[in-house]
Amino acid sequence: MGDFILRISTNGGALAFIATTANTVGRAAKIHGGTPVVSAALGRLLTAAAIMGASLKNDGDLLTLNIKGDGPIGGIVATSDRFSRVKGYPINRDADLPLKPNGKLDISGALGNGHLHVIKDLGLKEPYIGTAPLVSGEIAEDLVNYFAVSEQTPSAIGLGVLVDRDYTIKSAGGFFIQLLPNADDQTISALERVLGGFDSVTSFYDGGKTPYDMADHFFAGIGYRITDVLPVSYHCNCGRQRAEKALVSLGAEELEKIIAEDKKATLHCHFCRSDYDFDEGDLNSLLREIKK
Repeated sequence: MGDFILRISTNGGALAFIATTANTVGRAAKIHGGTPVVSAALGRLLTAAAIMGASLKNDGDLLTLNIKGDGPIGGIVATSDRFSRVKGYPINRDADLPLKPNGKLDISGALGNGHLHVIKDLGLKEPYIGTAPLVSGEIAEDLVNYFAVSEQTPSAIGLGVLVDRDYTIKSAGGFFIQLLPNADDQTISALERVLGGFDSVTSFYDGGKTPYDMADHFFAGIGYRITDVLPVSYHCNCGRQRAEKALVSLGAEELEKIIAEDKKATLHCHFCRSDYDFDEGDLNSLLREIKK
């Protein structure tokens, strides 16, 4: 079975998303070839982007999560459309740190201090941009803080990526639970109890359980229904045509300068690590197109 997200409506005023994303994160890890801590951090942010992307309304809407930190990774970018087609990249894929004393990857140390930026391009004149400081660097806690500070939405969020000894992704996924304005005290108390005793996303999935099992674990006591099952995938929409448009957007003067000085150009896609090469003839052809 491929990666997917369950959209869940609970009795008592809570909305939830539960995702499994091992294939998607595995593809990202293979593309970028990063260290285990980089793959885990990128995988967490991609999972978060997929879940948040599922809340977008229109086909052209785009969500970008951008973490900028002073740790060795430098930062991570992840984007999603409303179909939870995600892509992302780390600034420094070779960043590495020793394991923490508990044997877990030191994602917080790898990201360091910094900020989380949430950008929603909803087809308006200007995109919505929300910013919050990193409170832990573990990403889930940072998103909880963002929702509390920037969107005044109380949330519970868990994200996890388990990297195997051969650097492949053994399990990955996450959950977002948000309280609606009509949430009752009984629901809040029940969720606090079950979340307080929950270990981690990776240990839950590593035991062979699924998002359906997690839904039962969290919400069986208060009642729920699954309103949608949404696919998740890694999807980069770059291509030579988009690379040509990028060169054309530079304008005639800049393109003439490139032709005179370099006689060639290579455009690199950070999301899928593809290169698009343009020789002097290609560049002159684009220049003629601009001058038309």
